[in-house]
Amino acid sequence: MKFLIITHVEHKLKGENISAYAPYVREMNLWLKYVDEVFIVAPKTQEEKTAIDLDYRHSNIQFSEIPAIQFTDFKNAIRSFCKLPIILMAIYRASKNADHIHLRCPGNIGLLGGLVQIFFPKKVKTAKYAGNWDPKAKQPFSYKLQKWLLSNTFLTKNMSVLVYGTWKNQTKNIKQFFTASFKKDEIEFPEVRDYSETLQFVFIGTLVEGKRPLLTIQIVENLQKKGKKVSLDIFGDGVLRPELESYINHNNLKDFVTFHGNQNKQVVKQALKNAYFLILPSKSEGWPKAVAESMFYGTIPITTSISCVPWMLDFGKRGILIEPNLVDAVDKIVSYLGKEEELIEMSKLASKWSQNYTLNTFETEVSKLLKHK
Repeated sequence: MKFLIITHVEHKLKGENISAYAPYVREMNLWLKYVDEVFIVAPKTQEEKTAIDLDYRHSNIQFSEIPAIQFTDFKNAIRSFCKLPIILMAIYRASKNADHIHLRCPGNIGLLGGLVQIFFPKKVKTAKYAGNWDPKAKQPFSYKLQKWLLSNTFLTKNMSVLVYGTWKNQTKNIKQFFTASFKKDEIEFPEVRDYSETLQFVFIGTLVEGKRPLLTIQIVENLQKKGKKVSLDIFGDGVLRPELESYINHNNLKDFVTFHGNQNKQVVKQALKNAYFLILPSKSEGWPKAVAESMFYGTIPITTSISCVPWMLDFGKRGILIEPNLVDAVDKIVSYLGKEEELIEMSKLASKWSQNYTLNTFETEVSKLLKHK
C-alpha cells in the first residue's frame, strides 16, 4: 500500500532521518506498520531536533517539501496565496500516486488536501480531525469549512473522518475516535495521594494564549494566598514564557512555581506519577493528551468544559470542570480540597477510564481502518 500523509506539521530532516512533533509521529508510526510505502507532503523547518521531536520509523519514506502558509495578517496572507498553486500541485501529484490518502486536520494544508481529494473519489481516504468537532463551538471560518467539507459525503467520498467525542446529527463517514500516549505494559495502579500534604500541580502544554498558562499560575498563586501548601511544575515552552517568568519574578512565586521547558516522555510521565492535579484551562482542544495522560496515573485534571472534555471527565466524576474565571476556579478547587475521600475516588475513576485507551488499543483500531479498506 502506498500511504500518503498530508499535514501542516513542520518536519526536520537530517541525513536519512525525518522527525516532527513527537506525539504526532508516535501516532503515525502505528499507522505506518501496516503500509509498504510512505509519502509525506508537509513543510520543512531548518530548526534542530529537540526533546519533543521523534523520528518516523519506516524503511521506505519519501518526503515532498511544500512551503508553510499562514493567514494571520495581510502581508502573510498575500504571500500564502502566491504559494497555493505550488502546494496544490504537490498534493495533487502525491494523491494521484497514492493508494490511501490520509489528511491531518484542522490546518491550512489539511484544508487544501480536503479540496484536492475531491478529484479522487475512488481512492481510499482517512482524515484525523485533531481539533474540536463540537458543531456549536466558535471557531475560525477555515475550521468550519474543513468540517463542512469532510462531512459532505457528496464531495468527500470513500473517507473515514476520525473525530473526538460523540456528536448528534453527523454524516455516516464521521467516526468517533481517540488518541493515546502509553502502552498497556505502562499501566500501573495509581498511588493514593495524601491531599493534606503539599498539593503538587502540573501544567503541560505550549505556552501560548490559547492554553491560558497565566491563569494556571494565578490559580495556584491564589490557592497559596488562601493558606494552601502548593507547588506548580510547568512543562512546555512558547512565546509567553518571558512574560510568565516576569510575572513569577515580580510576584515572588519562584519558591513554588518552576519552569521545566520541553521534556521527553519519560520525564513528563514521572511528573504525572507524582502530581496531584493537572491544570489546563484551555480555550480550545480536540482530545487533550495532557488531560488523558494525567488521568492515566491518577492525577486529577482541572480543566475547562470544551470539546469532548466533559465526556472524558464524566461531567465531573473523573475530574474538576471549571470556568475560565480566576475567582470561580479557585473557589471550585477549594470546595473539593476538604473532601479527601471524594478526591481519592475521583483519582481512581480517572485512572480506570484513561487506562482503557492505550497505544495497543489505538493500534488495533488503526489496523482495522487500514485492513478494512
